[in-house]
Amino acid sequence: MGKHVHESRVVDGTPRGLRPSPRRLLILLVVACSLMFSSCALGTGGGLSAKGKLAGSLADISLRDQSVAVGSKNFTEQLVLGKIAVILLKSAGADVNDLTNIPGSSSARQALLSGQIDFQWEYTGTGWISYLGHSDPITDPEQQYVAVRDEDLAKNHMVWLPPAPMNNTYGFAITQKTKDRLGVSKLSDLAALPSSELSFCVESELNSRNDGFEPMAAKYDLPLGQVQRKVLDTGAIYSATADGLCNFGEVFTTDGRIKALNLTVLEDDRHFFPNYNVSPVIRQKTYNKTADQYRELFDPVSKALTNDALLAMNAEVDVQGREPADVAYDWLIAQGFITKPKS
Repeated sequence: MGKHVHESRVVDGTPRGLRPSPRRLLILLVVACSLMFSSCALGTGGGLSAKGKLAGSLADISLRDQSVAVGSKNFTEQLVLGKIAVILLKSAGADVNDLTNIPGSSSARQALLSGQIDFQWEYTGTGWISYLGHSDPITDPEQQYVAVRDEDLAKNHMVWLPPAPMNNTYGFAITQKTKDRLGVSKLSDLAALPSSELSFCVESELNSRNDGFEPMAAKYDLPLGQVQRKVLDTGAIYSATADGLCNFGEVFTTDGRIKALNLTVLEDDRHFFPNYNVSPVIRQKTYNKTADQYRELFDPVSKALTNDALLAMNAEVDVQGREPADVAYDWLIAQGFITKPKS
């Protein structure tokens, strides 16, 4: 916090020793924003997003006279998804306030609960475990969605529309060369490997959690005492796996670096990791204004959001350096959901 100032000379009516330094003022402002969650907490970097003309099965949908504030968290996939929603809603005629790029899950969730935003994409596993406070995930994706949908509506008046097939959960990836050499495609194959091949790169969180690496190893009958573990920062794991530092690297299953580095995610065939399917979540008060239109707008788009689709879009941002709004716009056009407006 810096050195204390003991000089008591008065400047502009304020004892100098009581005036905070510029650095202290900045810290106090950040703290105040966090505690109060006022409008300064949503000073996000939403940026500009184009709009198109709804096409195909969406062509007759209209949300004119509707006002919708769209939020997202501040990592690549959420920014792309947030921009997809912004562009769709604008193209449907809604008055959209782009508040994407909110720092952190808790801030984004609080913005939704408090009504500062009306819409965001959220993950079923996050809703069930982080927001609704359950410790045990539900292994069946549909049952997990239904449980979150029903409880969050009853407790918090949040409407969860049907989820996308994409599942941004934990996984272990492998290079094609190593996959061919070891002959593995799913996690249950690993138990048959010699212990010398059981080398894993993991992040510290998964390594230490009571539902993390060690329970996963037990679920798949891996000899934990003979497994080799290297604990790395999350971002370093992808390149470490690609470079052969370990055979199996912990990844998030829709991360664009998987595609960029030509990695393959092994099938979690015993369903250890929670389901993190993404769903459009709308405040009930906003949804009820024109419920059928919201559902008709987002259901076809959600169905098209596969793991492969998100892998490709995330890679365009993280590897090629494209803007999330441009990636989202091009994808919506390629899928036939919008067309470019006539100039």
